Amino acid sequence: MASETLHTRITVQNLTIGYASKKKDTIIAENIIFNANKGELIALVGPNGIGKSTLIRTLAGMQKPISGRIKISEVDMSTLDSLSLASQISVVLTEAPASKNVTVYELIALGRQPYTNWLGILSETDKSAVNKAIAVTETEALQHKKCFELSDGELQRVLIARTLAQDTPIIILDEPTSHLDLYHRAYVLKLLKKLTKEAGKTILFSTHEIGIALSLVDQMIVLQKDSFDYGSPTALAEQGVFQNIFPNNTIDFDVDTMQFRVKN
Repeated sequence: MASETLHTRITVQNLTIGYASKKKDTIIAENIIFNANKGELIALVGPNGIGKSTLIRTLAGMQKPISGRIKISEVDMSTLDSLSLASQISVVLTEAPASKNVTVYELIALGRQPYTNWLGILSETDKSAVNKAIAVTETEALQHKKCFELSDGELQRVLIARTLAQDTPIIILDEPTSHLDLYHRAYVLKLLKKLTKEAGKTILFSTHEIGIALSLVDQMIVLQKDSFDYGSPTALAEQGVFQNIFPNNTIDFDVDTMQFRVKN
C-alpha cells in the first residue's frame, strides 16, 4: 500500500464544482471521487455543457471548488502557492496563445518560467529542457516559425511541447484534439499515451473523441447529469455506463467491440 500511495499524483475527495457567489452557489457537478496515478492516461468525457471544462479548471487550480479536497502528490492543493503548483501541474487550454507573433521556440521556452530568474533568462538546464521537449514532440522543423504560421495540429504539438518544457509530473489538457482532423487527433492522443508510458507523466484530458480514447486510455471519467463514474474503459463498459452518454434512440454502444454505433 505504501508504494501505491507514493505513486498517487492526484487525489480527489468528495469534490463539488461550480461557481460560488454571495447569494447562491451554482453547482455544476458533485460527489466527484477518484485517484490518478503515475503513468496513467485519463480521459474526461461527457455531453456538451456538462461541466468538463469547469472540472479541468478546478483540477488545474485555476478555479476554486465549492467544496471537497484535491491533493497533489498527497499535498492539499489549497496550501500550494502558484509557483509550487506550476512545478507540479502544466495546463493546455483550448484558448490560443495570447500572442501568436512569437516563435515556436519562444513559446515552448515559456514553459520554463517557473524556474528562470526574474529576467526570464534561460540557463543551460532550461535550454536542455526546451530542446528535449522539441525533440519528443517532433517540432524541430517548426521551432523558428512564428506561431501564426502553424496549422491547428502543429500548434497543438507546440503547446504540448511547452508543457513538457515545464517538466511537471502532471499534465492537464482541455479538448486537445478540438478542430483537428482525424490523423492529427490520433497523433496527439498517441503522443499523450507515449508520454505516460515513457516519461511516467500523469495526463488527464477532456475530449469528445470517446471512440479513440477508449482504445488508448488507462482510466476514464464519465461526467453526466446527476452522475459521476470513474474506472477503466472495460470496467465502465461492463457497468453499462457508456450506454447512457448519448440518447439511446440515436447512438448505441456495443460492449463486445467497445464501439459506438449510429442507429439506423
